[in-house]
Formats: sequence, structure tokens, C-alpha cells
Amino acid sequence: MDGTEPEPVTPLSRLGRPHRRSRRGGWWWYAAATLVLLLLLRTFVVQSFSVPSGSMQPTIEPGDRVLVFAPAGRLVRGESIHRGDIVVFDGTSAFASGPPVQSSPFVDVLDALSSVLTLGSGTDYVKRVVGLPGDHVVCCDSTGRIVVNGTPVDETVYLNEGDRPSDVTFDVTVPKGAVWVMGDHRGDSSDSRSYLGRPGGGMVPLDDVIGQATVRYWPPGRLGSLGEPGPLATIPRSPGAGQ
Repeated sequence: MDGTEPEPVTPLSRLGRPHRRSRRGGWWWYAAATLVLLLLLRTFVVQSFSVPSGSMQPTIEPGDRVLVFAPAGRLVRGESIHRGDIVVFDGTSAFASGPPVQSSPFVDVLDALSSVLTLGSGTDYVKRVVGLPGDHVVCCDSTGRIVVNGTPVDETVYLNEGDRPSDVTFDVTVPKGAVWVMGDHRGDSSDSRSYLGRPGGGMVPLDDVIGQATVRYWPPGRLGSLGEPGPLATIPRSPGAGQ
């Protein structure tokens, strides 16, 4: 800026002067850059989701917008989904209806620009994959840790501060074609644990997984990766596990 007060409208005579661009013009530049990014990712199926709840804090905050990726021609099952991944899935069959999708006027502009790539039905959830098909998942060992296939997992790298791995005890074996999922804010997450004893037992069918959430694009100050899958990714698969 040149020290003058920003003007609500940039005169046509100044359109050729980048150093005089108004702050409002910066918003449109961000929208254009986001659209270009989406177009560059056309080799993937890319969808945009708003996260209205705090069930994945601190990894994802309420109001964050994330991009969900599923490589074109490759379904999200088998080798394309891993323990520790953050996934978005349709919870219609596994969970009760989720909170409605929320957005801001500016994000609505982005969604209008990329409408064919944006989805949000109100029954979509975002959680972390804790158990893959065939995995034996138990809560908890003598120190309060989740145990997967006999291996205790130190989840402090992504758990919400002050949360225990789980206040609900369970001992489950994930069936073929499903995953066991949990939120990072274990004290405020409706996840697989919430549906123990009900039809399906809280297991999410792989067919309902929409894709993996890896990038946060809104708000601008939190633009970036959602992080690594953590220690869950290092646990060996259960012997004889199938998809």
C-alpha cells in the first residue's frame, strides 16, 4: 500500500496498477487462485466440505473447509485408505443424521465457482480411521491407551488437549468391508463408539467413504495440510485381514 486509505471501489484508471489493488480485490484474487487450484486437480475427484462441529479438534476447527481427495478411477478401499487417515463418509447407514453444512458468503462464491466439485448433504461426517478390516481394536490397556492388533497406540500427537483416548470401553473386530472411526476430540465426538450395540455396531462401510481429507483451504489463516496419520499408520495389519 502507498499510505493512502483503501477505497471502497477501485477506479478503472487504476486497474493496471497492481500496487494500488484494493483489499477487496485481494479477496477476488484468492477466489481466482482457489479455482485454478481446483482445476489443476481435475485428475482427482475433489469435493469441498464445511466442518460445523468440534469433533475433530484440534486438527479441524468448527468452520474449517477441507478438500477431500479420491483418485479418479480408484475407489476408496483397499490400499487407498490407511489407518490414521482422516476421511469423510456418508453416515446415513452407519450413523444418525449429522449437523447441517454451514458456510460464509465468501465461501459460497467459491462453491459457486466449483459447484460440480462441492458436496455437502448434512449426513456427512469427518473422522479418523482407527481400525481397518480385520483389525482388533480395544479400549483400553492399563495405561488408558487404545490397543490395535495387540499394539498400544500413543495418540497424544493429535488428541484434543485434556481428552483421554476413550471414556467408553470396547472390544471390537472390524468386519470385512468396513472401518472403525473416531474423532480427535474424543470427549465431544459422535463416532463408532456411539453406535455400539446397534445394528452395524458403529462400523462404517467402505462403500460409504467419500474420500480422504488432507488439505484445509478455509479460513486463509489456517490454509495447509491436516497433518500426518500419526502412530496408527505404523501398526501392522492383522494377519489374514481382508477388505
